[in-house]
Amino acid sequence: MTQSAPQPRLGLVCITVSKDVRYRALTRKRLLEHSEDGQRRLLEDIYRDNIQTLDNALRYCEREGIALYRMPSSIFPFSDTPFGLDVLQQFKDTLGRSGRRAIERGIRLVMHPDQFVVLSSDSDDVVANSVKILQMHADIMDLLDQPRSPWALLEIHGGKADREDKLVARIADLPDAIRCRIGLENDEYAYSADEIHAVCVRAGVPMVFDAHHHIVHEKLDSYEHPSVAEMVARARATWPDPAHQLVHISNGREGFNDRQHSDLIATMPSSYLSAPYIEIEAKLKEEAIRGLDGWCARFTPA
Repeated sequence: MTQSAPQPRLGLVCITVSKDVRYRALTRKRLLEHSEDGQRRLLEDIYRDNIQTLDNALRYCEREGIALYRMPSSIFPFSDTPFGLDVLQQFKDTLGRSGRRAIERGIRLVMHPDQFVVLSSDSDDVVANSVKILQMHADIMDLLDQPRSPWALLEIHGGKADREDKLVARIADLPDAIRCRIGLENDEYAYSADEIHAVCVRAGVPMVFDAHHHIVHEKLDSYEHPSVAEMVARARATWPDPAHQLVHISNGREGFNDRQHSDLIATMPSSYLSAPYIEIEAKLKEEAIRGLDGWCARFTPA
């Protein structure tokens, strides 16, 4: 009997539309209203609550059959400072248990550092700040006892266009805790799928292929354009373990080539049937994931 290939596993991005998964935030202004002792207590309180929310998110994913969870970059505000990291270190044992519980439940944890990460910048200050932000994400993954591999992916964009040599060199100089986890994603403007793939091959890091960014960049009219399936396969070859390949999907809000994300996913590339993990980047989060139940059989190429 021929055994069918495993279906792709879907990923939830950060929070739910419902109140099931919501994290506390903190502004710099509010933090600075307190004394140093007050700041420590405030951060302890928020970190404790957000660890509980992360545990709730893991339980939610397990209950809903979601196998990948993208944690928010702001899950532990100000942990990119020595003061905040010192506070976060107090929760090392708790975080380690949470991270190991995710692995035991078969839930993969990834992060997508924000737009301020631009390793290809011409500014040394911007690059230094980018590494600082990436180090915070790597510290969180380490505290969660996640492997130093692309399984615990830190996915970023290429940043400033036409700076491939700088991007490759700066990735090579990253601390191991970052470099061993980092992956690059194509975007609509600066780095096409072909361009970011070339950087990934040179830098020895995995490529996260985003089909929607690709069709917007190339002005395509279908996810069934041959280049989509080609890029899925080429991106897979950049992963040390092809079974860990991660791709992104979103649909245009007002039209197929609209870069703004729609609420739900109505159209999927048929080539994504071969993708091990798919992050669902739709506005209605868990509702979009539920709407994809059985999509292998129901969705037709478009």
